Amino acid sequence: MIRVVSLLLGAALLCSHGAFCRRVVSGQKVCFADSKHPCYKMAYFHELSSRVSFQEARLACESEGGMLLSLENEAEQKLIESMLQNLTKPGTGISDGDFWIGLWRNGDGQTSGACPDLYQWSDGSSSQYRNWYTDEPSCGSEKCVVMYHQPTANPGLGGPYLYQWNDDRCNMKHNYICKYEPEISPTEPVEKPYLTNQPGDTQQNVVVTEAGIIPNLIYVIIPTIPLLLLILVAFGTCCFQMLHKSKGRTKTSPNQSTLWISKSTRKESGMEV
Repeated sequence: MIRVVSLLLGAALLCSHGAFCRRVVSGQKVCFADSKHPCYKMAYFHELSSRVSFQEARLACESEGGMLLSLENEAEQKLIESMLQNLTKPGTGISDGDFWIGLWRNGDGQTSGACPDLYQWSDGSSSQYRNWYTDEPSCGSEKCVVMYHQPTANPGLGGPYLYQWNDDRCNMKHNYICKYEPEISPTEPVEKPYLTNQPGDTQQNVVVTEAGIIPNLIYVIIPTIPLLLLILVAFGTCCFQMLHKSKGRTKTSPNQSTLWISKSTRKESGMEV
């Protein structure tokens, strides 16, 4: 019984750990409990009619206090890739669909030399990091940038159409990724990523901002309630069985004999000679 209880407690503790124990969900903001990492939100739409243009995606992020995704370096690019892999892992039903990021071109440069230099980040970032697919940007009328996400497409000249960038017409309909300022103060203890607000797959997703250690504890305690109840039932059953056995040992068996020896001497008849 003690071994069973220990295994149950261990399972509860393991479930409460892990950076992405709770998987990334479309429309759900993912934050890190420190002051260094921004928050992100992946907005994926199964229905093509629900996807949005670059300007619509930009306004959607700004309405929630964020901006379309800017990427500062390769490390942040790899982080976004891992989150997209988590979002689209088997069983989620999520497949092809590119994502708007905040890079766009404000100008009419057509030459191959001038065009790439005209791209800028919509949030004002000065980052020069780029991750263009082969032969991109193609420029022309394509002024807004998507992150490729076509896992079922056959590879092209630059390999699979995954996570590299492509310029597209700004009125095309795609998914999008938002980026937000960190929501945890520097004095808070550093913890692993947690999720805020409820999952959704609509254009308007309500964001419920949660920060600090108390909301994090709620995410740990609530899933463990069934395990704690199971442990209490098992412990109570064990105690009842032990108590029942101890009472059985103190009882006297009804078939036990009650022998006794009399101290008085019996008078016997003597023999006359």
